[in-house]
Amino acid sequence: MKPFLRHPGLQLRPGLQLRPILSVVVAVLILLTALAGLAGKARADSAPACELDRPIVLADLPWASNAFHVALVRRILEDGYGCRTETRKGATLPLFADMAAGRVDITMEVWKDNFPTKWNSAAEAGTVVEVGVNFPDASQGWFVPAWLVRGADAVAPDLKSVTDLARHKDVFSDPEHSHKGRFYNCSLGWACEAVNTRKMHAYDLNGAFTNFRPANGAALAAAIGENYRKKRPFVAYYWSPTWVLGTYDLAALDEPAHDPAIWRAMMDSTRPDAATAYPKTIVTIAVHKDLVLAAPDLIAFLKRYRTSSRMLSDILARQRLYDETAAEAADGFLRRRLELWTGWVPKAVAARVRQAIE
Repeated sequence: MKPFLRHPGLQLRPGLQLRPILSVVVAVLILLTALAGLAGKARADSAPACELDRPIVLADLPWASNAFHVALVRRILEDGYGCRTETRKGATLPLFADMAAGRVDITMEVWKDNFPTKWNSAAEAGTVVEVGVNFPDASQGWFVPAWLVRGADAVAPDLKSVTDLARHKDVFSDPEHSHKGRFYNCSLGWACEAVNTRKMHAYDLNGAFTNFRPANGAALAAAIGENYRKKRPFVAYYWSPTWVLGTYDLAALDEPAHDPAIWRAMMDSTRPDAATAYPKTIVTIAVHKDLVLAAPDLIAFLKRYRTSSRMLSDILARQRLYDETAAEAADGFLRRRLELWTGWVPKAVAARVRQAIE
């Protein structure tokens, strides 16, 4: 009898039956399928289970450093802790009200010195809870281009303080109101807009300057950049950490040294008689009260989360240089700064995040 199967290097001996071989092959395939199913079940069983069975909502405040923090925390919560996340867009005060009401779970940047009455009221009522310090070294102030006040070609070398602005109003001529200067404030709805508006009254600048409020943070940064590049004098509010202060050489105008009592009186009135410099701000992380009891593991992570103004300015400058999204900047940070963020979370969480970004 001739062999019924021929293959180079493979021949079945005469009399060997095919059916037993096929039976063995089928049995092996069944076994492998079963093992794969068990492995998949084991992976599913070991997948992280979020402490909340609903999406966690983060405050999407309209500036770049907060966008970075939100993207970073979303990556860690989703891939490290197995949570679903969402964001809620808005300005400072509306989103703070949303957090107090339970519509927002986490705010990564709370500048509570900008709205002390509302913060204290909500904190005392127990609706919001401060869980940690994000960065302890933020600063805010009124700025002019350094070339305007320094150097041999300075146009206004004697402009040092906010008290000097009124007599230099013509230097900052408003194109829409030429008899006044223009002060670039924050956007309406931002807490800093209310602070700066009070300061303009206290510094007696309303008759000399228009209180110009750009549509959003991007418009404010664009106005500063355009005026700076075209050598047009301007005076504007800004803050750190930001790519703006890292990119342009700006000079901060002097203000009366920060006095907590004057600050409180200024914020309690819409027409204060005195104003004072912004405090050096400790920017904190706060959550709605329900999250504290519902998600202790997530709260432990937020308590360990810590950055700095200098670090964030570098991150934002890099993000702008490479035209990255906030999510891309966050993933880049996770790859470059393993020694920092892996200390915020348990090892298993860090391993899952690292796997997700590889």
